[in-house]
Amino acid sequence: MYDMRTRTQALGLIAQGRSLGSVSRETGISRATLRSWQRRIEPVQRRPGPPCPRCDAVPRPPEDPAAYAYLLGLYLGDGCISAHRKGVYYMRIVLDKAWPGVIDACENALRAVRPSNSVCRVRRQGCFVVSSASKHWPCLFPQHGPGKKHERPIALEAWQQAIVDAHPWEFIRGLIHSDGCRVINWTTRVVGGERKRYEYPRYFFTNKVGVEWTALARGSDPYNISVARKASVALMDAHVGPKH
Repeated sequence: MYDMRTRTQALGLIAQGRSLGSVSRETGISRATLRSWQRRIEPVQRRPGPPCPRCDAVPRPPEDPAAYAYLLGLYLGDGCISAHRKGVYYMRIVLDKAWPGVIDACENALRAVRPSNSVCRVRRQGCFVVSSASKHWPCLFPQHGPGKKHERPIALEAWQQAIVDAHPWEFIRGLIHSDGCRVINWTTRVVGGERKRYEYPRYFFTNKVGVEWTALARGSDPYNISVARKASVALMDAHVGPKH
């Protein structure tokens, strides 16, 4: 933060007819900063954002629990939290570029959970990394810790479980949008002596919320939960729907 004396002296040099480049080289102040001072010399007073709900004297849940439940599902699937400088942490969620609607939903959820923090998208090969910086991501997502998520126990705290219980479909949406899928399966059967092909939608995910499911295995190892019954797929479509 430059003081008013420094700002006034720099603008005085420009008023003498000096170029922005020469003043920048002499003072070490960037040309972009000098241009901004030409428009407004007074420093902008930033208003502090809302406090972290988990850091209050009496901890409380996030203001938008539905958005939090969705973001929790995304984080447990494809997200990570990493430390940066000065106690700041980055929440990063990696999403397939084929689903721009999911990317938009992720950005909206990040903004809803931490409205005072900016959100950015970084293009990578075949994907987008949607990220936001805050000192409070570990407070809001206590599952953060050293090592890979799938190699350490993951258990929800009581306040998180209460949010998931109140907003189970948002949580499931986040899980499916990150690590689940909706596919068109097919089979054949003989009807009137003729073999015909039938197609039907099926969800794959790893949780149960009021739908009939079957466990699929790789060899003898249970691996996926499959939802294929017509009524259950309709229930999933009503609350989750295909990625878009």
